[in-house]
Amino acid sequence: MSWTTQYTARVTTAEEAVAEIQSGQRVFLTGNCSVPRRLLDALVARAPALTDVEIVNVLTIGPAPHADPAMEGHLKINTLFISDNVRRAVHDGRADFTPVLLSQVPLLFRNHVLPLDVALIHVSPPDEHGFCSLGIEAGLTKTPAQVARRVIAEVNERMPRTLGDSFIHISKIDRAIPVDYPLAELPMGEVSDLSRRIGQHVAGLVEDGSTMQMGIGAIPDAVLDFLADKRDLGVHTELFSDGVMRLVQAGVITCEKKTLHPGKIVSGFILGSQALYDFVDDNPVVELHPTEYVNDPFVISQNDRMVSINSAIEVDLTGQVCADSIGPRPYSGVGGQMDFVYGAARSRGGKPIIALPSTATLRDGTRLSRIVPMLKPGAGVTTSRNHVHYVVTEFGVAYLYGKTLRQRARALIDIAHPDYREDLERVARDLKYL
Repeated sequence: MSWTTQYTARVTTAEEAVAEIQSGQRVFLTGNCSVPRRLLDALVARAPALTDVEIVNVLTIGPAPHADPAMEGHLKINTLFISDNVRRAVHDGRADFTPVLLSQVPLLFRNHVLPLDVALIHVSPPDEHGFCSLGIEAGLTKTPAQVARRVIAEVNERMPRTLGDSFIHISKIDRAIPVDYPLAELPMGEVSDLSRRIGQHVAGLVEDGSTMQMGIGAIPDAVLDFLADKRDLGVHTELFSDGVMRLVQAGVITCEKKTLHPGKIVSGFILGSQALYDFVDDNPVVELHPTEYVNDPFVISQNDRMVSINSAIEVDLTGQVCADSIGPRPYSGVGGQMDFVYGAARSRGGKPIIALPSTATLRDGTRLSRIVPMLKPGAGVTTSRNHVHYVVTEFGVAYLYGKTLRQRARALIDIAHPDYREDLERVARDLKYL
């Protein structure tokens, strides 16, 4: 049977496709900017007829109707990274959160820790050989699509065809729902003066020929703004946004000096604007791979001069980094921070960097230091003090690797906001750090 015949036979509507989902099943939902909207809406509409359907997802961009209080008892989210649109549901106890390294997420499915009944995915139209691309989200989707008992896919005319290990054949898709709507976008925002000061310090640590991992947000965007004078930078990262595209177009990112996948930007998924999606479409410079490969520290470390740039909520005077909770209250997730900190640390000439503003302002206007004597009670340790190397604020760079507790406390106090240094020194002396 030809693939075109198979495809035609499997085309259906979103409503008919989700009618196959039964109570008590576990469903994987593709996330980031690739959430299959028609399927999700159809599942939410069917929810009153279902009980105890577990929806496993990671970061999702856009509306999250499955997190609505009315879904309680019908659909329950188990998120492996807490995004804005499900945070309230987690805090209210209507959704679950599973802490896990991003490199390990796909292995939960492959190793049947979280066996999947259904995977809801989002793909490009099939090529002449019957292969659909997983588009802008391959990293966390490839493995679930391989191991789920049933695969239901939106086939979107507007999904770019990304290259690499990012394809699924139409014969592996049980139900196909043709759609044509624009993908969610997450454009770069305005970079503040504060972020620029931090970004300038971070960029000063990046050498020509380095391979970089960066997230999305004000600080990574600011770092990219200060790299225009660098040469032959490379990218090996769990995700990238528009700033990377601009540096490619400016000739700064060439990937020619990479020691692993030279000439290629390697990533798991893409978050950005439509211009970025157009850029990656059928672009041989860009390769998307499963996250268990991209985020494997022993793969990452094969890139010489690997620079990882990640953020934090607070850092204590011994170097412990909390990036996923505010005290005991889960806020986001570990993501790929520890994967890349360890990978960059193992890299020849590598530099793992934690960058954060020196202060935080609460909703009531109260300002707090983010360099703290001790993490808040119950706070998660995202990166241990044994792994941390560089910590950067707008006031400079603290290098902690191989340093004593006394040296660490001194270096971190020196990059704390001046308003809090005296108090930090007093507590550090009480703790016998100084």
